[in-house]
Amino acid sequence: MDFDEKRPTADRPGRRAPRRITADYLQRAALHYLERYAAPTAQLRRVLARKVALSCRHHGQEPAAFSTVLDDVVARCVASGLVDDQRFAEARAASLQRRGRSSRAIAASLAAKGVARDLAARASDSNDEDELAAARKTARRKRIGPWNHSDRVGDRQKDLAALARAGFTMTIARAVIDGAGDEEPMGL
Repeated sequence: MDFDEKRPTADRPGRRAPRRITADYLQRAALHYLERYAAPTAQLRRVLARKVALSCRHHGQEPAAFSTVLDDVVARCVASGLVDDQRFAEARAASLQRRGRSSRAIAASLAAKGVARDLAARASDSNDEDELAAARKTARRKRIGPWNHSDRVGDRQKDLAALARAGFTMTIARAVIDGAGDEEPMGL
């Protein structure tokens, strides 16, 4: 079997044809999506636009004809408070920060989700202490720097590069890798 045979399409038996697009259908689809996922405005718009494109392709309609309906549904979700980019950005930034992500990585993640750059920058803004704690979490998770138990001497540059790729500044990366912190490695 080649790749195209495995891929589900509307033409294959057992696959239900997409519904015709109506304002009510798009509203229900938006509510169903927002029940399951927190999403910024741009992401909700992308999800609904995919549904419109799939349905229009199947039924031979023009997707541009539904752009006003799509805009109305998204505007209704924003007006009702179901979609709030600020709340999403703050919650997502806090979650990523708890996981040890750098402020740069948080801003990039929010921008990829469709959050405005200024809003992403405000949500991901953190002080040096938070960045240092996040870098320590990352180093501990990746077992680099003081948390590396191997006897390899030449790992310092690789460890610095790993933290730099994770979005941390060289100052913070050096502080963590050189062990200039109060935290004991691996709870010793």
